[in-house]
Amino acid sequence: MIGAGLEIVDCPYDTQVSLLITDDEGIREMNRQFRGIDSPTDVLSFPLQEFPAPGDFSQINEEGSDEFDPDSGELLLGDIVINADRVISQAEEYGHSRKREYAFLIAHSILHLTGYDHMDEEEREQMEEMQRRIMEAVQIPR
Repeated sequence: MIGAGLEIVDCPYDTQVSLLITDDEGIREMNRQFRGIDSPTDVLSFPLQEFPAPGDFSQINEEGSDEFDPDSGELLLGDIVINADRVISQAEEYGHSRKREYAFLIAHSILHLTGYDHMDEEEREQMEEMQRRIMEAVQIPR
């Protein structure tokens, strides 16, 4: 799933992404600590890179950079935290499988880790199109 997302955004590097699956209480604490929001959510994304535009890897500095793991040489993209309690409830609410819900949340987060956002209508539409493409690539369409 992560690999498919990185292919869709044309990531030119081998990458490293951390994935943590927790519960309502665990993600609530992270949401409070890092975002100042004292409530659970379905997913959190913690990007380690800044992008001048969504999916624009041109500013990544390969030479002697701390943007890459010194042992593996992989680009450090960031962390994804998924709330398993919400995966279960949202899959039931939307009438699809837990697998599809996990896949969607990972696709959504990969886009955040590569500079995509949904703060305005144009960004939201672009991000939704990218999510659709990733889900189709892994053969889990809507």
